Amino acid sequence: MQISGKVELGFEPVRELFTRSLTSKRDRNAQLCVYVGENRVVDLWATNGAEPFSPDSLVNVFSSGKSIECILLAMLADQGLLNFAERVATYWPEFVGTQKDKDKDRLTVADVMRHEAGLASLNITLSPEQLTASALKQNAVGQVLEQHPLRFAGASGSPREYHAITRGWIANEIFRRVEPTGRTMGEFLRDEVSLPLGIDVYFDVTDDQAENICRVQARRWGAQLLDSFAPGSQARSIGLTPTEMLTRMRRILPSVRRLRRMQKPMPMTGMREELFGTFDSAPWLPAQVPSAGAKCSARGLAKLAAAMANGGAINGQQVLGETGHAALHADPIVRKMTIMDNRFTQAGLALFRDADAATGPLEAGISLGRDGFYGWMGLGGSVFQWHPQKRIGFAYVPTALNPIDLFNERGKSYQQAIVQCLGAAL
Repeated sequence: MQISGKVELGFEPVRELFTRSLTSKRDRNAQLCVYVGENRVVDLWATNGAEPFSPDSLVNVFSSGKSIECILLAMLADQGLLNFAERVATYWPEFVGTQKDKDKDRLTVADVMRHEAGLASLNITLSPEQLTASALKQNAVGQVLEQHPLRFAGASGSPREYHAITRGWIANEIFRRVEPTGRTMGEFLRDEVSLPLGIDVYFDVTDDQAENICRVQARRWGAQLLDSFAPGSQARSIGLTPTEMLTRMRRILPSVRRLRRMQKPMPMTGMREELFGTFDSAPWLPAQVPSAGAKCSARGLAKLAAAMANGGAINGQQVLGETGHAALHADPIVRKMTIMDNRFTQAGLALFRDADAATGPLEAGISLGRDGFYGWMGLGGSVFQWHPQKRIGFAYVPTALNPIDLFNERGKSYQQAIVQCLGAAL
């Protein structure tokens, strides 16, 4: 791998880990960017040279985009325009539907953001044409959600079920109805966050920006499993041993079987053919899929994370005021989400605690080593999180996906290294 970039004094172990962990066969390209306070202390990128790649390349970061949704809604809360405890129907009266579904009428914005909306999957498949800014403003998606019945899994006894793609669609409909000029999340993100901060963080991209996208590629399952057997591999060093992988699979398989029995339509056109490659395919680039389709660089995400880690501002540029910043991080509640317990704030951020590791192996995998971090992560690799107490803004963005690494523990190893470097400096 060709490793480029720099680290500040005291963070050399992060570069060493980055260099040691990546291989040209497995990783293709990766970006790692970290702020401490308002200083960028790590700015590294790697490539195997098979395709153009730079620290400013745009990569689809999948569910890491969910934390951007949370920030945007908190920006409305900061202006006194939105209350997470308020019913969705207060901002969107048509959301109750023609049947006046009582459960639907009771849903709050916080319920949506905590994955408790009962809309984890839809009965129809959406096209990219329905999800452009102009189509969204014509209620192309809103009318679908207004009439759609709720369905709660119930198997775990909790209303929480991962809204992998749909949460962003619901949040976008709430957002554009509350935002004074009627902008969608994608438009607002570009105007009020990305351009002022000078960062590459987008929900939809222009033709010019599309030229800077480096497409993701999922590795074969067998190749990922072999990583867990190879002595000295990064997978083994972070605990992804064959025994641990089998333990996790035993817990996950019942949920996978249940989803297959449901036989729900694919959420997006083209997914049956392209699966993960759908999100950065040409037809979908102008569409807004906030929960799974954000196109970002690690530099852009890390600077936004740093603003959140520093009370809502960075280098004199305010993203969130005190009210919005407090609302973003407020009221974390622990509930089971299908297969494991997790903690989400009212705005939909996960808060990670090392103590959660005692609950089970899945909880340990996602939380242990991330104590105090807020945010989330994306399918197969990306991590977008921040630590307000330690003032860390963190972003890791790879292009080779490892879906079997469910909780992006490869990225977590860099988070741990940063914390260790800070501890050594004290």
